Amino acid sequence: MRDGDTVRRFLFERFPVRGYVVHLDASWRALVEHHDYPPVIRDTLGEAAAATVLLASTLKFEGLLTLQMQGPGPMHLLVSQATHRMAIRAVARFQGELPPERRLQSLAGTEGHVTVTIESEDRTNRYQGIVPLVGDGLAACLQHYFERSEQLPTRLWLAATPERAAGLLLQRLPTGASASSEEDEMQAAEGDENWNRVLHLAQTLTPDELVKLPGSELLRRLFHEEDVRMFDAGPVFFQCTCSRERVTGILRSLGEREVMSVVEERGEVEVRCEFCNRAYRYDAVDVAGLFAATPAAGPSAALQ
Repeated sequence: MRDGDTVRRFLFERFPVRGYVVHLDASWRALVEHHDYPPVIRDTLGEAAAATVLLASTLKFEGLLTLQMQGPGPMHLLVSQATHRMAIRAVARFQGELPPERRLQSLAGTEGHVTVTIESEDRTNRYQGIVPLVGDGLAACLQHYFERSEQLPTRLWLAATPERAAGLLLQRLPTGASASSEEDEMQAAEGDENWNRVLHLAQTLTPDELVKLPGSELLRRLFHEEDVRMFDAGPVFFQCTCSRERVTGILRSLGEREVMSVVEERGEVEVRCEFCNRAYRYDAVDVAGLFAATPAAGPSAALQ
């Protein structure tokens, strides 16, 4: 009926515009099933998960893309990640009274910001871009990010429900310079006209259509008069990278005295993954074995 948990690339044959459409079904439900998010937080997280897949799809890389939103507001932290294989995970942290509307500046605070980090798989290469919270939603922030980082006109549409998250990205591609400056000006003017036409058609998209329609039907409905080439859909899936080995490394970095003090007070140490909510428990015997032959402590990372 509909192409869930996929991302699909498409191109306009007659002018330099490309796009991606993503739908998250089971992966989205797995992402939130162990968290009790209020609707305003849940829907914002769903849009972030869809946006993260869209951003990762535009890149040629092997590694991890992280979209992070931080601010002094009630939703003080949101983290969404996607690998080049389109494995996703995401989490949001909030406290206090939440605003009734879903404006990012109300949720994260007027001094909040969005950070996009791209890391190679071996973590030797890293790029980071930071943009302030502009506009009403995440789509506007990310459009601003593309303008600043890649200088490519980009537009996004995002939507989320308890069952599904979805997104559409359109991006104008650069054209090569010709021998004649006059021809360049004509080509640029034509490109502007075509880009504006595509945007005008896409502006008719409703959140309900974005969430419910399969990608192929969605594109046909929006651009039925245009020659659009659609590529095969690629899978998207939920995957958390937490493990007992990672948790053991975090505990060792805290030191034996601090960990044992928790055991003496509570009877055990419990570390719960912030993404999948899986609990890792260590009793006194486990902790003793943990530090029996402790290797050199490395840096800890709460969201690894």
